[in-house]
Amino acid sequence: MHASSDSAKIEVGDAFARLDVLATSGEQIVIPDRDGRFVHLQFRRFAGCPICSLHLRSIVTRYDEIQLHGIREVVVFHSTVAELAKYQAELPFPLIADPERRLYRQFGVERRPGSLLSGRALRAVLVGQTAALAKRSTMRSVGPFTPTGGPFGLPADFLIAPDGGVVAVKYGTNAYDQWTVDELLDHALLAAA
Repeated sequence: MHASSDSAKIEVGDAFARLDVLATSGEQIVIPDRDGRFVHLQFRRFAGCPICSLHLRSIVTRYDEIQLHGIREVVVFHSTVAELAKYQAELPFPLIADPERRLYRQFGVERRPGSLLSGRALRAVLVGQTAALAKRSTMRSVGPFTPTGGPFGLPADFLIAPDGGVVAVKYGTNAYDQWTVDELLDHALLAAA
């Protein structure tokens, strides 16, 4: 795999080294997928993040469609298992707790104090928090004031083919800079062609 140092970025065309991690559900997650599916490996911010919850709501809404395209969702948070149980337990896909940010460093996923300084990110905070308060969110309650791993994480998306090839990558430049579901499906269709 290309990301051999703590700050190296994964690139399209890299070979993805096998990753074995334990999901918060107790399920052993192996990437590349042993059942021949693409894996959409998402790095989100912290459990209870209104921005992440807004984005994940779009994933949940179209989850059946994503699965029909042969894609398995795996989502990493820089939160503890207890925090994920409190805020994100209702998500239908595996969640990985990485409070020490080991996977974030391994995959070159950064944090930046200015991660919230974009119009899109600020709007997403407001919309996500409003949805959480109205219970139209993936969160059970309003997020933490002092999240594990800090509030300044950036998102990242990786699409890994069944053979272990990295077929698409996005490193977010602000807290709400990630693939839409349509972009994810387009990447999978191009890779499968």
